[in-house]
Amino acid sequence: MKIPEVLTARRTVRFYKADPVPAGVLRTLLEAATEAPSAHNAQPTRFIAITSPEVKRRLAERMARRWRRDLERSGTSEAAIQVELRFSLRRFSEAPALILVGYTMEGMDVYPDRARRAAEHVMAVQSAAAAVQNLLLAAAAAGLGACWCCAPLFCPGIVRRALGLPRAFTPQALLTIGYPAHTPPVPPRKPLDSIATFL
Repeated sequence: MKIPEVLTARRTVRFYKADPVPAGVLRTLLEAATEAPSAHNAQPTRFIAITSPEVKRRLAERMARRWRRDLERSGTSEAAIQVELRFSLRRFSEAPALILVGYTMEGMDVYPDRARRAAEHVMAVQSAAAAVQNLLLAAAAAGLGACWCCAPLFCPGIVRRALGLPRAFTPQALLTIGYPAHTPPVPPRKPLDSIATFL
């Protein structure tokens, strides 16, 4: 596929066939992700590819326990909590593959003042986001579906402990990956003139 075709073909896919994603295909997606630009070319983005059913389930269950507490604090009814948690558990434990994307500040510039340190963290986040976009486009080009989930942002410590990751790893996104079991509709897009200004 040519780039414009991939851009318009990419969709958020939440339901997958049971077929496994071959290790070589996952590697190709990750290689595409590493081609993304990064701040200072420091390449702070890190990836954890997960296909083990046991690991997927462990991660899903631990994140769900934390989410339950958040939902309870928000006053969500028990019935609604049950529905949300069932979908969450299925989403992460039954997807053929998960890719956890995060970043490390190791290798990024170090400044003495708070403002520039904060900006450096933002640049690491932006670098990770650019890598995620590359990965999503590579998945679409390979005939795969993917969904960008932000759940790790709400429980980074739980994610690190579930996977045995170092404290220097800051989780940013958890992507579900697989062969699509449905064809999502084209989502509405805001008109260009309502979001872009030409000076």
